[in-house]
Amino acid sequence: MTDELAADPARPVPPSPRPRRAVLLSVFAGFSLFAYVLDQLTKLWVTSSMVEGERIPVFPPLLHWYFIRNSGAAFSIGENVTWVFSIIMAAVSVAILFQVRKLGSVWWSLALGLLLGGALGNLTDRLFREPSFGMGHVVDFIQLPNFAIFNIADSAVVSAVAIICILTLRGIALDGSRLTHEHKDKSGDA
Repeated sequence: MTDELAADPARPVPPSPRPRRAVLLSVFAGFSLFAYVLDQLTKLWVTSSMVEGERIPVFPPLLHWYFIRNSGAAFSIGENVTWVFSIIMAAVSVAILFQVRKLGSVWWSLALGLLLGGALGNLTDRLFREPSFGMGHVVDFIQLPNFAIFNIADSAVVSAVAIICILTLRGIALDGSRLTHEHKDKSGDA
């Protein structure tokens, strides 16, 4: 019966099913909200139950909670230009929202959701924490050996970037289509 349908030109074979728009937007919104809320709740817990500079062993020597406030980026880079990070995070958040209309893949929805949630988590700190609006210091508290101290928002961003790298290496575009070698060659010729 299926062969008859495929052979009948009046009834073309439907394309492979793509995830529905509502599912993609739900995944995007769900992971954005999850990353943002978890980040803000853990920072609230840290600021209300720990003193800045306090270090609590969780799984020594592998994991400690170590409460610091970071005015810079990763590894405290750019401590004197905190306002620049606020602008960058706001721009990244807006750029992500513009890309949402192109989503055609659940994995891209997950990645962009985590990226937006993480960016907004740290942007919230930059905007509303001391010392001033737009120059706030980010609350960091997760310490691993020989590594920077980070938070849930940072973890969400790094996870998102890892997923995006895997999707890109596998040739999966934002719209869910697969880039073939032929498609790559044609786009490289232009």
